[in-house]
Parts: sequence; structure tokens; C-alpha cells
Amino acid sequence: MKILIITDLEGISGISNMDMIQKENPEFEYSAKRLMMDTNAAIEGAFEGGASYIKVIDGHAGGGNFIESMLDKRADLFRKNKGEKGLDETYSGVMVVGAHAMAGTLNGFLDHTQDSRKWFNYWVNGRRTGELGQWAMWAAHYNVPVIMVSGDEAACREAYDFFGTVECAPVKRGAGRNNAILADEEEALDRIKAAAKKAMSLIGKAKPFEPILPAEIKLELCRSDFCDEIAKKTGVERLDARTVRKIINSYLDWNF
Repeated sequence: MKILIITDLEGISGISNMDMIQKENPEFEYSAKRLMMDTNAAIEGAFEGGASYIKVIDGHAGGGNFIESMLDKRADLFRKNKGEKGLDETYSGVMVVGAHAMAGTLNGFLDHTQDSRKWFNYWVNGRRTGELGQWAMWAAHYNVPVIMVSGDEAACREAYDFFGTVECAPVKRGAGRNNAILADEEEALDRIKAAAKKAMSLIGKAKPFEPILPAEIKLELCRSDFCDEIAKKTGVERLDARTVRKIINSYLDWNF
């Protein structure tokens, strides 16, 4: 059973404020180490649960967050510059490590959807959706479900709400947007490993996240000038100063 692990940074254990995810901050090295430890915990759990192959995507801000020497040697790291395909129909499940909640989530630690400076709300068929839903739609194109999520409590609630049949590992709780109350670091790793192992038993039971196609995708930007360039794209309709929409026939077209 092949598993793809997608990582983000905001929902990693041990990270409690925004400064810690800024690469120019001295604390980023610690955050990168926690990223690797959370990822390895998921890898270990997935293999213990029966995974035969694991690929990992360094998914935060386009990559460059991993300490590659720390990555479990049993897993492969996705390398876009080598033309690798991140996912296909041969995979059995997707796990998301370090997830955060969508923009506008109360007590969601560092909640946002894609670009926290520009994007305000994103809807799929009228349902407000975040990055977890976007990843899941991408996976659904290949008929692959999301089976496990780790992150803050708000991200885990979002995962249950969208996917239903999923294992979650909460590693902290948002105290407002910019601060978090952390679980014990070893306990957090144990939770991730246990959730990943248990998630393997969901293969064949969990279903891909499949909004009805054709789907209406709407995006509300924070300012009208952010909307100007997007509104010029082919197939995009401008609804008002800050909102655009498009109709998609493939889950791969979720982005603007």
C-alpha cells in the first residue's frame, strides 16, 4: 500500500507562534527539526500499519523546509525539479502532517487559506473550504482519500467535518490566531504515530473528497487590487470588487 505524506509547517508540534516559522528567525531551525520529527512519526506509524512505500512532499511555502538528513531513510522525498509526479492512482491514501485550519476559523492557529495576505475566503460549490479540502480534491482526481491529519485542534475538527472517516492527531490548541498551547512534545509524536498506524486500517473504507462536478469555485480577496490580475485570467468571472468565480470540470483546476 503506497502512501503520500504532505507536510505543512503551521500545524507542527512545538511551534507556538508565528515568528517560529519565519526562515530568517533563529527559532526556525528548531521548527524544521520538529517538522522532521513529526513527519518521521507519521512514516513510522504508516509502515507499522502496513504501508509498502511512502513518498513525502515538503509542502510549506513551496518547500525548502526539510532537513533532508533527518528524513526516515525508508521514505522518498518528492522532487519536483526532477519531473516527479506527486500522486497517481496507485496510491492508497494521503496523510497531511502539520495542517492548519482555513481562513476565518476561531482559535485556528495561524489560520489561512493559501496566501494569508491576499486570500480571504474560498468556496467550493458554496462551501467555505481551506487547504485541507484543496489537497483532498487534488487527491480525489486520482481516486485517493485523505486518511490521516495532524495539526492543531481546529485543523483536526476541519478534517473530521470534511472527510468523516479519517484519523487525526491534535498536537496543540490555538489561543487566538497567533499563539498556541502545545501538547507535550513526546506525546505529540506518539499521537501522530498512532494516528498514522490506525489510519492504514481505513484504506478501503475512507472515500475520496469529491465535490460535485462541474464545480463552482469562488475566491474572495482581501483587496480589490489583488483581484484585478486574477480577474483577467481566461475562464474567470469577476463578481464584485474583491470576488471572482470559475467553473471547473477537474479537481486539478482548484486554484486560480
